[in-house]
Amino acid sequence: MSENKENAAATPVASSGAPSQGRGGPGGRGQGGRGGKGGRRERPQRQAPPKPTTDDGVELVEKVVFINRCAKVVKGGRRFSFSALMVSGTHEGRVGVGYGKANEVIDCIKKAAEDAKRRIKRYAIVDGTIPHEVYAEFGGGKVLLKPACPGTGVIAGGGVRAVCEAVGIQNVLGKSLGSNNHANVVKATVAALAQLRTRDDVLGSRGKLKSKSL
Repeated sequence: MSENKENAAATPVASSGAPSQGRGGPGGRGQGGRGGKGGRRERPQRQAPPKPTTDDGVELVEKVVFINRCAKVVKGGRRFSFSALMVSGTHEGRVGVGYGKANEVIDCIKKAAEDAKRRIKRYAIVDGTIPHEVYAEFGGGKVLLKPACPGTGVIAGGGVRAVCEAVGIQNVLGKSLGSNNHANVVKATVAALAQLRTRDDVLGSRGKLKSKSL
């Protein structure tokens, strides 16, 4: 009997506080558990898409003016398609208008952005405003633009405002006098900007010396 007691005393007994490799071990549910070192996997960070730029490296600012949805009724139901009208500018006197169609919204916006990038042109902007009053028409759209003093802001709405902000005009008074069609209003605004001429352009067309820039 004494030998059995000695053998029992010599046998090691696992204590309740000792770490184990099972679910109660360090890290919650073992080495590969949720709380262990290898439990949480770091997700790769998504890189932001590159910003659109012109051919000479100037960053573009893109604005979606209008997205139209068209439904075609077929035998199986309705098929939807989308068209987007977009304005792209540099805030430095250059702007372009693009139009794209596709069966998905994202695709039509991409097409419109590419079209606007190809149509970018430079217009005469002086000290954040236009050099003189101008009026233009395109289809049913009629747009009137007037220069404004610093601090006025862009007093216009809809497509007129989008074009003026994209081209870099900070102070202007605008008014749409005709149709509310977004495409016609935007194109009328671009036509108005195309009529702008600075003082040097006018003197040069008359064969006189250009005025010295202050």
